Amino acid sequence: MIETDIEIINKLGLHARAAAKLVSVTAQFQSSIRLGRGERLIDAKSIMALLMLGAGKGSTLRLVIDGGDEAAAHAAVVTLINNRFDEAE
Repeated sequence: MIETDIEIINKLGLHARAAAKLVSVTAQFQSSIRLGRGERLIDAKSIMALLMLGAGKGSTLRLVIDGGDEAAAHAAVVTLINNRFDEAE
């Protein structure tokens, strides 16, 4: 299991387009991928759950990945978030 904190750094936060990109990335992996604050973790493969997080710019979220391809999933999710969901700033 990989557990890490990550900050949402893009200007608009985890809005619909960013959430859709995140679901597109997470859906490629078999591992369980959860994201949230504190003990409240949601399935990062669910766009509705991601939108309900209300994670704006500067939000720190806990990323928990568990499964056979967890290292690759972690790298892909962290890269997407750190690249500001490939959005222009």
